[in-house]
Amino acid sequence: MLKRLFEYYLLLSRWLLAPLLVMMTVGLAALMVKAGKKTYALVLLLAKDESDHVTLEVLNLIDVTLTGALVVIVTISLYENFVSRVSKDDYAGWPEWMGNIDFSQLKLKLLSTIVAISAIKLLEAFMDVPETGDRDLYFYMGIHLTFVVSTVAFALGERLSGHAAHAPAPVSHEDANS
Repeated sequence: MLKRLFEYYLLLSRWLLAPLLVMMTVGLAALMVKAGKKTYALVLLLAKDESDHVTLEVLNLIDVTLTGALVVIVTISLYENFVSRVSKDDYAGWPEWMGNIDFSQLKLKLLSTIVAISAIKLLEAFMDVPETGDRDLYFYMGIHLTFVVSTVAFALGERLSGHAAHAPAPVSHEDANS
């Protein structure tokens, strides 16, 4: 009796993630504001005919967009993996991949996006070499290489452990309801 009650309590505790997921979507709204400011700065650069800085501003927009996409992937995947399944049938625009990302795949997507964001930051530094010191460039390269090596090591570890080969097939919502 006590064991069953404790297990029920633990299962209910997963809903404590819901407010955190809401906070992540508020962070997504903050990214929208930041992207709006970057777009405004880009338009001003075009109006002033300062085209040499346009590429840097576009890279900043890509950075914010990748971060926003990461927030969406993490939020939906965490909800699906830890809180509750979402029926694709209830949402016409629900992408197929969303219900099929397990925690390991989520970590790999997270690491891959961090590598992409780091690459953009490194590219920004290389495009602005006169304003960036050698020491800073070496740090950017070192940090980026650390992210790349970590991501490759994680992916290799997952492959060697056979995680992808032994992952259970996603349960369809019809099977879950029967």
